[in-house]
Amino acid sequence: MICGLDEAGRGPLAGPVCAAAVVLPPDFPLTCLGDSKKLSPAQREKARVRISTGAVGWGIGWASETEIDALNILQASLLAMKRAFASMAAGWSGEFELTEAVVDGLYVPDLPIPCRAVVKADSLIPEVMAASILAKTARDKRMEQYALLYPEYGYEKHKGYPTKEHKERIVRYGPSPIQRKSFKVNPVRKP
Repeated sequence: MICGLDEAGRGPLAGPVCAAAVVLPPDFPLTCLGDSKKLSPAQREKARVRISTGAVGWGIGWASETEIDALNILQASLLAMKRAFASMAAGWSGEFELTEAVVDGLYVPDLPIPCRAVVKADSLIPEVMAASILAKTARDKRMEQYALLYPEYGYEKHKGYPTKEHKERIVRYGPSPIQRKSFKVNPVRKP
């Protein structure tokens, strides 16, 4: 059995990066899976429920915006993956033997099992698709919670990504408490 790993939130200007680790049973219904970026929020939520109730094991890991600034986004993403794997392993029944972990991208975290990187794994490998969905839905929920704390930034809409609206709000209100200080905000051009 393999463990799929993926992250969400590498590109935003604010908030944490989230990773998920997922092990699926051989009979998991693959029709609910897909590339998380191509699924609608409703489809992702439906898939999240199927994954969290039907997976053999799963875990979520985080790296804060402070850790991102201290380590860099790549190292923070790998740290979040390591934490997601540890969370999944803590609840592992040991009924099945994990043979390897597969990560979407080019780099792998330091794990206690063999691990390989596969470019576009989030659209090719079911376990990684599932991890991508769990990471994206968890991070989106976290950013919606931050929107309640910092409503002036509109996190419920753009989730911290560098949209025109987000950049304008940073210019207007200054950096929020969850701003990644190592990420530069290109100036918003006025017409």
